[in-house]
Amino acid sequence: MDIIFLRELKVTTLIGIYEREKLVPQTLQIDLDIALPNSRACTSDDINDALDYADVAQHIQTVLSEGHFSLLETLAEHIAQIILKDFNAPWVRVSVAKLQAIRNCKMVGISIERGQVK
Repeated sequence: MDIIFLRELKVTTLIGIYEREKLVPQTLQIDLDIALPNSRACTSDDINDALDYADVAQHIQTVLSEGHFSLLETLAEHIAQIILKDFNAPWVRVSVAKLQAIRNCKMVGISIERGQVK
C-alpha cells in the first residue's frame, strides 16, 4: 500500500461550542495519511496517475473556510469523507488539533481512520 502524507497543514475555520468560538475563526493543524487508489505513479512518473496533494490541501482549506463545526470529531469525519469520496482513497487517517486551546498544552485533538487498508 502506498500512502502520501500531509503534515501540519494549517487551516482557519469556525470550530467550537462556545459563543466566542462561533464568531472568531481558529487555526487548526491537520495531519493526513492517505492510501493511494493505485501505485501507477511509482512507475509512470506521471502526475495524472498520482494523487495531487496540493489539490487535497486546497480543497480542505476551501471547505473548512466556509463552515462551522461544533466538535473536532465532526470536522475530522467530514475531512475523512472528503478524502474517501472526492479523491477516491481506499483509506485515510485524519488528525486534527486545536492549537493552545488549553493552558499549558500545545495542542489537543483527535485522530480517526476510515476506509479499508489493502
